[in-house]
Order: sequence, then structure tokens, then C-alpha cells
Amino acid sequence: MDKLKRVLGGRDEEEEGIMTQISDSTSLSFSTRVKCFAVCFVVGIVLSILGTVMLFFQKWAVFAVLYTLGNITALASTCFLMGPCSQLKKMFAETRIFATIIVFIMMALTLCAGLWWKIAALALVFCALQFVAMAWYSLSYIPFARDAVKKCAGSCMGE
Repeated sequence: MDKLKRVLGGRDEEEEGIMTQISDSTSLSFSTRVKCFAVCFVVGIVLSILGTVMLFFQKWAVFAVLYTLGNITALASTCFLMGPCSQLKKMFAETRIFATIIVFIMMALTLCAGLWWKIAALALVFCALQFVAMAWYSLSYIPFARDAVKKCAGSCMGE
């Protein structure tokens, strides 16, 4: 509770009581958080796979929605591990804010191409870019992974 007081800058007793209730009602044990993460992550993967299967049936709008919802669900699964506020802080940290913004832009463009513009080829392009953006975003959590990918890509291109 002392840590919460420092973060919030000191509150009166009524506000502290409300904050304690919120904190107590949302706290989960470590094993429960890991289980929720796993379930949420698997649901995200399944949604993305179902979306990809819809390509074979030429259901472009369903594909765009399921694939994007799958990525959002998989991304949200990490909230169970570190908490939603901590997750948002990390997502918009200086080292990954650009990657986070690109991921959300690609998600929005995938949905627009599939639902409103109804241009299948564009939905596929945005989906591929969404995948690359998610991969780049994910690499930001692994120390030196982005640098390794850059060096590998540079050496493959003959630089």
C-alpha cells in the first residue's frame, strides 16, 4: 500500500479505500496469471489461424477481422503477466513506441481493407505488414534482438 501511496502522491482515506478495493479485486496469483496468459494467447493464435483458413474460402472480411482480433488477443494476453498499466507503459516506452504505433496502424488498415474497402489483395498486404510489425514489436522485448536482425539483414543484402 505504501508503494501505491507513493505512485499516487498520497490520497485521503476514502480514495485509499477505493484503491485498495480495486487492487484487491484485480490481484491474481502467479499461477492464475500464467494460466490466463496461456489461455488468452492460445485463443489469439486460434483466431489468427481461423482467419487464415478463411482465405481459402475467400471470406476477406472475416479473414481481416479474425486475424486482427487474434493479434489483439495475443497482445492483450501479456496484461495477465505484468498487469494492464505496466503493459501499456512498456508498449509506449521510448524504445518501442514506433513499433507499437505501426502495429496498431496495420491492424486498422487490415480491418479497413477487409471490411470497408473490400480489396482482398490490400487486406493481404496489410495482414503481412501487420505480421512483420508484430514480429518487430515482439523483438523489442528481447535484449539485442533487433540489432541482431538488422545485422543479419544487412549481411544478407551484402552490406
